[in-house]
Amino acid sequence: MKSDVIVERLKSLANPKDAKNLQWYFKTGPGEYGEGDVFIGIRVPAIRRLVKEYKAVDERTILGLLASPIHEARLLALLILVRQFDFETPSARARIYRFYLAHTDRINNWDLVDLSAPTIVGGYLLERSHRPLFRLAKSKSLWERRVAVLATFAFIRCNSFDDSLSLADLLLHDRHDLIHKAVGWMLREVGKRDQAVLESFLAPRCRDMPRTMLRYAIEKFSEAMRSKYMGRCSLCSML
Repeated sequence: MKSDVIVERLKSLANPKDAKNLQWYFKTGPGEYGEGDVFIGIRVPAIRRLVKEYKAVDERTILGLLASPIHEARLLALLILVRQFDFETPSARARIYRFYLAHTDRINNWDLVDLSAPTIVGGYLLERSHRPLFRLAKSKSLWERRVAVLATFAFIRCNSFDDSLSLADLLLHDRHDLIHKAVGWMLREVGKRDQAVLESFLAPRCRDMPRTMLRYAIEKFSEAMRSKYMGRCSLCSML
């Protein structure tokens, strides 16, 4: 099936009111992180229903969807890849992983990263070298850096925290708020599984952490502990 046929199907589901709200929510204005992205107003549940319908499309069709200026077309492409990755052979998974990293310029908003990187990048690297994540974390691309962070969600789910913590250290002073949020989110996930590990990480660092990163990381702490950490109290110098 040709990608333009699928794009026309997407356009038939468009909702102008939702499109306007999504353009604002994903910061598509001049100078914003999603500048120039085009939304037509299709919610994720509707796109997931289309994934079931188009789950068997070939790489050429997926590439065509990724090339679209329409955000929902790129999201559909990535969710199809996630679905294929879940059900494919090891060799096919390797191909999907390589294809994904070859087209990170089209994975250019936070939802596109968050809904695909843990499965495709994290899932593929789970039992392999994690060095590619550290290369991505040093990228000039905001989205490649976010891919690196979100990929570690796959490791966290297996109670493996070292890479999440190492990347958090590496990106502690990243310039972008979306990286602060991503790192804080992964730290929070570590803390949900082992709060002592998270507290040990935070103790020597929380005075210097971006406020957003810290706030995300401690979200599941008690109210009293959150207040102390956000106040950068003596807890932050405990080693």
